[in-house]
Amino acid sequence: MIVIPAIDLKGGRCVRLMQGRADAETVYADDPVAMAKQWEAEGAAYLHLVDLDGAFEGRPMHAEVVSQIAAALNIPVELGGGLRKDVHVRAMLDCGVDRVILGTRALEEPGALQALVDTYGRRIVVGIDARDGFVQVKGWVETSTVGALELARQMDAIGVDTIIYTDTSTDGMMRGHNVAATKAMCDAVRCNVVASGGVTSVADIEALAGLEHPRLSGAIVGKALYEGAVTLADLLLASGERTDVDAP
Repeated sequence: MIVIPAIDLKGGRCVRLMQGRADAETVYADDPVAMAKQWEAEGAAYLHLVDLDGAFEGRPMHAEVVSQIAAALNIPVELGGGLRKDVHVRAMLDCGVDRVILGTRALEEPGALQALVDTYGRRIVVGIDARDGFVQVKGWVETSTVGALELARQMDAIGVDTIIYTDTSTDGMMRGHNVAATKAMCDAVRCNVVASGGVTSVADIEALAGLEHPRLSGAIVGKALYEGAVTLADLLLASGERTDVDAP
């Protein structure tokens, strides 16, 4: 299981939202490229990018900065937020992003998603964001009647390689990760699962790593790193990913 730092982009800056709310924003850095380089220097093997403006607008809003980040790093990056059309997916993959994350389309356009999976394989990731077990879409402003596990099984069946599962009630709250919900998601599918939302401490990473679940491939961490509640080095150590962040 790897630890994946997150960079959330809004207005060209690195921010974090509380539970995805646009009116609950904290700005952490004005230079996302420099922040990305910092996480790589501290030992990150992968980086998670979210175009928050894109999620709300329904189209990529940070294509230039995403391209700059991808070009500046030696580690791969993934991107989610506002990729509602095939042309958006192609553009982001062409600009150097390793994987794109689709959420709303997984629920609303499963046929189109199947075609993208057939074309791009592992580079198409599905983000399942849920509150109280039900899928949220369009930047978390709408809650559907579809269960998260139900959607996960559907995505698994069409060949999706990786699901990023976020419990939105814990995201940005600094109260810990819903380990039980993540385990239930891992148990429900055969594909890889990345945990997201509420990862706050070494104990959260230890609990996830302690599951020793063969389908749990990573955990995304955001606000806890930016608030200084924990260091990336400590999380890497707790995950068992690396014992020395300076090692090649």
